[in-house]
Amino acid sequence: MSAAAAVSSSSSPRLEGKVALVTGGASGIGEAIVRLFRQHGAKVCIADVQDEAGQQVRDSLGDDAGTDVLFVHCDVTVEEDVSRAVDAAAEKFGTLDIMVNNAGITGDKVTDIRNLDFAEVRKVFDINVHGMLLGMKHAARVMIPGKKGSIVSLASVASVMGGMGPHAYTASKHAVVGLTKSVALELGKHGIRVNCVSPYAVPTALSMPHLPQGEHKGDAVRDFLAFVGGEANLKGVDLLPKDVAQAVLYLASDEARYISALNLVVDGGFTSVNPNLKAFED
Repeated sequence: MSAAAAVSSSSSPRLEGKVALVTGGASGIGEAIVRLFRQHGAKVCIADVQDEAGQQVRDSLGDDAGTDVLFVHCDVTVEEDVSRAVDAAAEKFGTLDIMVNNAGITGDKVTDIRNLDFAEVRKVFDINVHGMLLGMKHAARVMIPGKKGSIVSLASVASVMGGMGPHAYTASKHAVVGLTKSVALELGKHGIRVNCVSPYAVPTALSMPHLPQGEHKGDAVRDFLAFVGGEANLKGVDLLPKDVAQAVLYLASDEARYISALNLVVDGGFTSVNPNLKAFED
């Protein structure tokens, strides 16, 4: 059975006939997005610097992976790589309907501004901001002639509040939101929607190393979920990569056809709550 056929019969594929490119699609949230998009009928180009992991994801997607899934080596800080990935997707599948700018890093765990290393700041911005801008630029290049398209970028709850990551990371994710709004304003006249998603803490290879040392009990994923779950507003459910992928799927699909310039915060209410305010507790 193909990945697309695995969609529940109670719901029709939401991306049937669409072509998507996902940067950072070889692991973590990006991999979850790739797999969900395939389940909903999209042809997908995985763009990542992790060649072996990207090819493994491609090969794991079933017998149709050779025709409906493409892997392209892509360093999002290199414009030629991004341009080549966009062109490869459009040439193989005939068009590009969806661009997901997912590639990103957290950077060093420096919280003291006096110790800030600007080489590290530049590295974070090169990937999280400049890489996203290159994705927008080259996606727009191929989408504008068709007068349609959806661009979705990954931000973070660090885009709406402080204290959720290192200074460079926080600044970069604020930039993602600002650029999403700016580019949405420009591309609206071409029928292209531009949005971003800001998730709460998700257990991935990038985020789990930031778990406080005292919270390590032996199982990295379980320990991470226990810690962030204790700080979460919404109890009884863990935020996983597949949940973020569902938010991206919605914004990428025609169900969100009149939604643009939105920062969709996927945090269970975390950024709207002051945990020190006890007035509404029983």
